[in-house]
Amino acid sequence: MASPRLFRSLVVLSLIAAPLTVATSTAEATPLRSGGVVSFGCATSGKFRCLGKAIRSPKGSGPLVVSTPVGYGPAELQAAYHLGGLHANGRTVAIVDAQDAPTAEADLARFRAARGLSPCTTANGCFKKVNQNGAASPLPAPDYGWAMEISLDLDAVSATCPDCHILLVEANSPDTDPLMTAVDTAAAAPGVVAISNSYGGAEDSTILAADAHLNHPGIAVTASSGDSGYGVSWPASSPYVTAVGGTTLKKATTTTRGWTETAWKGSGSGCSTLEAKPSWQHDTACAKRTVADVSAVADPATGLGVYDTYNSCGSSSWCDALLSLGLAQGADGWVQVGGTSLSSPVIASVYALAGNSVTSGSYPYAHTGGLNDVTSGSNGSCGGTYLCTAGTGYDGPTGLGTPNATSAF
Repeated sequence: MASPRLFRSLVVLSLIAAPLTVATSTAEATPLRSGGVVSFGCATSGKFRCLGKAIRSPKGSGPLVVSTPVGYGPAELQAAYHLGGLHANGRTVAIVDAQDAPTAEADLARFRAARGLSPCTTANGCFKKVNQNGAASPLPAPDYGWAMEISLDLDAVSATCPDCHILLVEANSPDTDPLMTAVDTAAAAPGVVAISNSYGGAEDSTILAADAHLNHPGIAVTASSGDSGYGVSWPASSPYVTAVGGTTLKKATTTTRGWTETAWKGSGSGCSTLEAKPSWQHDTACAKRTVADVSAVADPATGLGVYDTYNSCGSSSWCDALLSLGLAQGADGWVQVGGTSLSSPVIASVYALAGNSVTSGSYPYAHTGGLNDVTSGSNGSCGGTYLCTAGTGYDGPTGLGTPNATSAF
């Protein structure tokens, strides 16, 4: 009988000998729907975790990594949300994440080139990466999972708002103080009109004091509602943010819009136990803050194709096999991803395209005519109420709906 080590080697060799091929084009790629999903594996030593998920390889427990673009790209996101031809005119979307992604700028360049977008680099002033205090160095310790999260966020902004400038602010760790310091740094940076936060954690007694760091009138602060279905996380529950839920987005030849959306089963929603209800929120089943406010695509099965190469094993076919098996960390090419880690930077980018001065999450509530109402789907069990079941008008999983151009933002 072969030893376990020999068996694993034979399995890896068989994967290398029979690689997965995916037929795609750079203009429009086909979403992958095989293999289930896998979380990014962001460092969990801190309070918060990133909220991204990737399509899992059918050959193991790792992500499905391929050599050509997959999933939706700029053409699909802009068509689905009626954003084509709009411009940000140099406005900046800030991305706040924990840890460092050493290959962030190079991977962003590869994504944008493959999708036909103009370069966004440090050299041309479009892209900037700083630590939580706003300095170019020292940067935090790198992390494979957070690097994939960062690639998702950067590519989501690029796909939604190709001419947005991007500021990446990397917190020292996924804890409250470093992340909130990073948010304050982002808010103080010239040109920033929106800040996306694609992470979350349980509500506790510390969040009320930390809310002040999310209160930046004139700047849209978005936060992912969660990827575990019905239930609330912070900072999405803060009254100073736009809490962003998730949908499943599919092409549809039978609708005028050309797309259909349902509530994604992983989208977080519900009633905060601590945060006061904002004056602009009027639903009746929650005495305190209700999540979410609005939503966008988040289902990994209809997700964005992202380019990421930061991993623990290199760039060989052997490394790719190890990644597929879950025996190495990170990615080495194109990965189809989702989670409300996708919907938050999408909405932040729509705010940037709109160019309005906003206060907390109030603006969409006064401009509901600029939203696509999502009326079906559920993210869990709540007695059939709107808190976990999509329906006409406001509901927990999808909020007021998804962007129909920019008038609601």
